[in-house]
Amino acid sequence: MTLSEACLFGEKRLEGAGVPEAGLNAWLLLEYASGCTRSRYYAYPEELLEEETEREFRGLLEQRCRRVPLQYITGVQEFMGHSFLVNAQVLIPRQDTEILVEEALKYLKPGMRFLDLCTGSGCILLSLLLSCPEALGTGSDISRGALQTAEKNRDRLAPGAVLVESDLFDGIEGVFDMIVSNPPYIRREELPDLMEEVRLYEPVSALDGHEDGLYFYRRIAGESPSYLKPGGRLYLEIGYDQGVTVPQLLKEQGFCEIEVKKDLAGLDRVVKGIYKGN
Repeated sequence: MTLSEACLFGEKRLEGAGVPEAGLNAWLLLEYASGCTRSRYYAYPEELLEEETEREFRGLLEQRCRRVPLQYITGVQEFMGHSFLVNAQVLIPRQDTEILVEEALKYLKPGMRFLDLCTGSGCILLSLLLSCPEALGTGSDISRGALQTAEKNRDRLAPGAVLVESDLFDGIEGVFDMIVSNPPYIRREELPDLMEEVRLYEPVSALDGHEDGLYFYRRIAGESPSYLKPGGRLYLEIGYDQGVTVPQLLKEQGFCEIEVKKDLAGLDRVVKGIYKGN
């Protein structure tokens, strides 16, 4: 099988399984299996695959046909210009979450101490530290598996980050200038309706926001004042339909100057507020 034949075969196989963007997926899996670059592909489309490479490529296609996310197959996902290791223990970083990082970076300064709750792969925590290396960042997660993945990313990207196994604030000490979080926020009744890649493979604990999707926001809004310095900021990623309810939760807990930021699609994506202190 040549490179061009493999790419066409992969596209047809994935199309038959109903995989979105079958052509792009086929190419990325071929690139992963063979190490072939786009430029080499165009220069030598009739180059033959080695038998072992072809077997690997076919095996990767079958995984993708079962709707295993591409990122779990290749083990990486790009976020904020950096490559993060990912696996089934962590939520795959989304481009929408970059809005949260970008907003937090407007406030974060060298020497500030910040906390990333529900850190998962560590993509938010580490991206903030990569952009502001003189800040002091701590990430927490209740999942040991997620933390093991975050530790690998930390060791590659920002060795100074601190990681704590904790149910939100339970294992956290001290106060912070800023708290950020992308907590689980999908309503439990909506979980069965998620696309197969998400529903079947991404960790439910990173998706399930309990009955109304607000469980973790209530806890964070209620507990974060004890961990924020006066004037400290709270930044939260939210679902597209939570741009009214989450700000109200923050207001009830004494936050002020609350704002909602939209993503590139024009949907509510980030809520930020200031805790003035007692």
